[in-house]
Amino acid sequence: MKRSICALLLINFCCLLSVVADENVRAAQTRLREDGFYFATPDGVYDSRTAAAVTRYQIRHGLQINGKLDASIAKALGLGSAASTVSEPPAPVAGTWRQLRNGEQQFIPATQKSDPVAKKSPSAKEGTGRAPAADSGRVAVERKSNDFGLERVRDYVGAFVLAGLDPKVGSELEFFADRVDYFGENQVSRERIRRDLRHYDSRWPERRFWLAGKVDIRALPKQRLRVTFPLRYELRSPSEKASGTVRKTLHLEKTGGNDLVIIAVNEKKIR
Repeated sequence: MKRSICALLLINFCCLLSVVADENVRAAQTRLREDGFYFATPDGVYDSRTAAAVTRYQIRHGLQINGKLDASIAKALGLGSAASTVSEPPAPVAGTWRQLRNGEQQFIPATQKSDPVAKKSPSAKEGTGRAPAADSGRVAVERKSNDFGLERVRDYVGAFVLAGLDPKVGSELEFFADRVDYFGENQVSRERIRRDLRHYDSRWPERRFWLAGKVDIRALPKQRLRVTFPLRYELRSPSEKASGTVRKTLHLEKTGGNDLVIIAVNEKKIR
């Protein structure tokens, strides 16, 4: 009898936690929607679209890029400590980076699509009662003859970073062309890149990344873009750790289906 009562109490407690977590997610979705990062109706479900919105917010405000509703983003959204109950949500990482890479441009207001320079953080809207986030998400852009909006490129950067955290080793490979100028080597094959990504994952199983400053987007001939951004990192393995900041440069090319693919990548450590 006592076991049955304990089991019933445990079930009720778990259900209560689930309801609280759902309300926290719904509150986060509502705030993200108000600030222009989430485009669906808030429903309390932490799916790939919600995780994409969280990632979108993280990369524009210099928070850790992980697609999770953690304490730092809860605080930035003005949710206080309530969202700490979902600090480890079932964030569908693989679905998240695909959602970001594919983009949701049909939902983004035209003013965001056409604005060549992000002059004001989307979360610094008047009347929200929240302090503007750090300026690290602002972007310097020179646009010439390309049709890739500012938000689309920033989403692409976020997707690329998230793919590096995907449990499926080598997810970043989907971002690369068949031949890539790869960290100083010309025309490196995808198979070579695959081996390199597997080695990196094996050496550094724990990885954390932050956008550490402005994203610079330059238009190049032939519908290409050069995207440069500082990326702070913390890497750990059972026997060693490393941290610092690199300035990463991606050369992107338009492919069929209005997609972007990396044709060159390089980086330089700046601290």
